[in-house]
Amino acid sequence: MMERQPFPWFGSGSIIGSLLAFLSISALTGVLAAGLLVPVAAVAGTGASASIDFFEDLPAELEREALAQPTTILASDGSLIATLYEENRQPVTLDQVSQDMQDALIAIEDYRFYEHGGVDLQGIAGAIASNLTSDSTRGASTITQQFVTNVLIDSALRDDKQAVFSGSKTVGDKLREMKLAITVEKTLSKDEILAGYLNIVPFTGTIFGVQAAARYFFNVDAKDLTIDQGALLAGLVNGPTFYNPIEHPERALQRRNLVIDAMLTHGKITVEEHNAAVTTELGLNITPTLNGCAGAAQAPYFCDYVSHLILNDPAYGETREDRKEVLYRSGLTIKTTLDSRVQSAAQTAIDDTADPDTTNEAVGHSMVSIEPGTGNILSMAQNTRYLPGAAPGNSVLNFNVDLYQGGDQSKPLGGVGGFQPGSTFKPFVVAAWIEAGGSLNTPIDGRKRTYPEGDEWPASCLPGGSYTVRTPQGEGYTPQNYGDINYGTYTVLRGLAQSYNTITMETARQLDMCRIFDLAYEMGVHDGKSSSGHLERLDVLAPGLIGGVQDVAPLSMATAYAGFAAEGKVCQPRALLKVTAADGTNYPVPTTDCDQVIPKGIARGVNYATQEVMKTGSGRLLDYGNIPMAGKTGTNDRRSQTWFIGYNSGIATASWIGNWKEGNGSLSGLKIGGQTYPEVDGSLIAAPSWAQFMRQIPGIHPAEPFVNPTNTIRDGTNPPIDKVPNSNPNDRP
Repeated sequence: MMERQPFPWFGSGSIIGSLLAFLSISALTGVLAAGLLVPVAAVAGTGASASIDFFEDLPAELEREALAQPTTILASDGSLIATLYEENRQPVTLDQVSQDMQDALIAIEDYRFYEHGGVDLQGIAGAIASNLTSDSTRGASTITQQFVTNVLIDSALRDDKQAVFSGSKTVGDKLREMKLAITVEKTLSKDEILAGYLNIVPFTGTIFGVQAAARYFFNVDAKDLTIDQGALLAGLVNGPTFYNPIEHPERALQRRNLVIDAMLTHGKITVEEHNAAVTTELGLNITPTLNGCAGAAQAPYFCDYVSHLILNDPAYGETREDRKEVLYRSGLTIKTTLDSRVQSAAQTAIDDTADPDTTNEAVGHSMVSIEPGTGNILSMAQNTRYLPGAAPGNSVLNFNVDLYQGGDQSKPLGGVGGFQPGSTFKPFVVAAWIEAGGSLNTPIDGRKRTYPEGDEWPASCLPGGSYTVRTPQGEGYTPQNYGDINYGTYTVLRGLAQSYNTITMETARQLDMCRIFDLAYEMGVHDGKSSSGHLERLDVLAPGLIGGVQDVAPLSMATAYAGFAAEGKVCQPRALLKVTAADGTNYPVPTTDCDQVIPKGIARGVNYATQEVMKTGSGRLLDYGNIPMAGKTGTNDRRSQTWFIGYNSGIATASWIGNWKEGNGSLSGLKIGGQTYPEVDGSLIAAPSWAQFMRQIPGIHPAEPFVNPTNTIRDGTNPPIDKVPNSNPNDRP
């Protein structure tokens, strides 16, 4: 950023300084006159020829790159999510800048702007005389020269080169600037130069260009700037820090009134307008454009997720630095899948449940929603403040997503990498059971038992075709139900509805365990910390059947459950709808990517079972409205991670609350929303928070009633197909 001092390029208060300035400027203007005004054939003497040669060797073309513009991330309804920028600039055409603003700038910076050809020799001579005969100082750079300087600085900073600012220019730098200014005058009109200057010049901090400045200081558009407002901004460009009206209001006022005086002197305003303007207060109405996801208007963690998607995509540049340049300087308009209504409801539910001011800093709460059938991410919320630093309640880590996109370590997603899913994994066991020909009402022996060390379970993908029980102390594996009760023979349906671990284990033991984990993987469940270059299936382990081993991101779980909701059609999560740069470039975005992973009949069977969770199981007391709904709670063994995933054909939402800090200790005894609980499970906090969320969005994403499975899947009987409600022959697994 260029910062001109509140004194001109040449001049000093002393007689010696004035003489030195006189000699320097005389030499400079001599070279300039020799190079521009005197034909080579008429020049006599080697000194003049050397001057011409020096001047002719200077660059004659100004390379102008596109100015940096902010990127805006928008929800699907066009509402703002966030603005990202290195330079806050909102380019405007000259007719979008008030005449008062134009007049103020020209009066104070270059009142002969429309008369000279880029370099004002008359102005230089006048400045020399003024600086030699008075204590005040006066500059001689034209608006065209200042425009050139700003373009050179912008290009240097963009290319990571050393920028030359006003206070450090040599005579050679000044000559180069002059020659380029003359070239610019030959290629651009005066109005184009003035507009270019008004769009590139810095006003303060990261505020560049007159429109961003008008918005920041007065909360008006540049076209509506008044005499006093335009004069303040015109005076500010001479020293954005020195004359900053927030930090130095008295200096800013004096400078503003000096500009107003100049406007009167040069006939731009009347005496009455002058007198009214100089008596006006500064009238600041500071309205910052908050930068980045930390300043997001909504959904800061979704903003972060979208940013990572852009930075990971080679369509936006060959290297990550190239993509960062595109993201922060190309003026992208990124339209996303986010539904602002759903997002608001999710954030409200989370804040009411576990806001950071009344919740232990180790406790995280997140909620992410997917639209079944499209994969569109509708919301992504969590209970921490999107701020860096170790202050309680602050975190820039996203609880909802993987560590890496596609398991590629070169493509970070800013995520924690997931959490143990607990019993939310159990529907995949039920799906594999149905696929293998089992029915929901088949009785399973769920008595408490120990699977001894060395016990083998079918697992075709493992060496020897089996999974072998191995425990640290060689004591064998003894799964337990919640409360160490309810051991007995129950159906697969009741086992899922009541989340009996022993029923899940014995069901899985009769299947190929590899198929259970493969099916979950195909539905979208994978290790959230995958780092091998691809997404990794969860390890085939008995404790993993009840979600107690590896970590899965909430977005992955929501994706899989949305696949059940869409009757087996799994869609890849999708966040981007359209990305367009300020220059009109359209970038490719992922299209809806769905596959029929499991037959409809199997999905209907799972949905039938998870609806029973809502009728007789852990979801039976939830008040979520009179709508079709299925779901599943989940709690890991240490009670450090708890879940509820609710879904229907309109929306699938994963609500997670757990200890996200290192160690993952139990939630018991930790303050959550101002309360402590002796024991926490998925039905206690995560599920009611989800229900509150659902009560806020009735009818927004309406759902169709679930289709019942065939009697074969439900009961193991096979009546004539026309007697099976809501079924057809093609739906059978």
